[in-house]
Amino acid sequence: MLKRLYDRTIELAGHRHAERWLAVMCFAESSFLPMLPEVMLLPMILAKRSAAWRLATICTVFSVLGGIAGYFIGVFLYEQVGQPLLRFYGMAKDFEEIASTYNDMGWLMVLIGGGITPIPYKVITIASGLTRLDFLTFVLMSTLARGVRFFLPCALMYYFGAQAQIIMEKNLKLVFWLSVIGIVGGTLAAKYVF
Repeated sequence: MLKRLYDRTIELAGHRHAERWLAVMCFAESSFLPMLPEVMLLPMILAKRSAAWRLATICTVFSVLGGIAGYFIGVFLYEQVGQPLLRFYGMAKDFEEIASTYNDMGWLMVLIGGGITPIPYKVITIASGLTRLDFLTFVLMSTLARGVRFFLPCALMYYFGAQAQIIMEKNLKLVFWLSVIGIVGGTLAAKYVF
């Protein structure tokens, strides 16, 4: 089953609208949906390695734009959208307790949570808006964090494309389960960080 899904993803990665869907996925992942854009990004690079840097740029730009949407969800729609999302991640109650001190280290949360840790970035974006973290700081740290998140795997896939594809195809189950663990682990980590 995973092999068929992988083959289909590789096939779709070459579709003429694939980059648009990748942009939509990055935007949604940053603001409200739990997903991993890498599921689409990595096969797209394997399908066309020469596009790696353009794809990393698309992911970074649309992820930051989605983060800005998440920020404004925190500012204007916290009760309607932000609070249910934080409840989904099991963090609404805990977050309210630390909201008053979030801005002291909020820039670091955006930098680390937005790119390095498995904490869902959408939680960081909403928290940043809710606490009114300086908007320019938020955008700069988001750009840096998301740039690292997307340019690093793109660079690895670009430079080690053939070998990476062989390893990925031989270890599809492991790659799948590591992705699932990343999503679940990020959700649980977010619960304990806040």
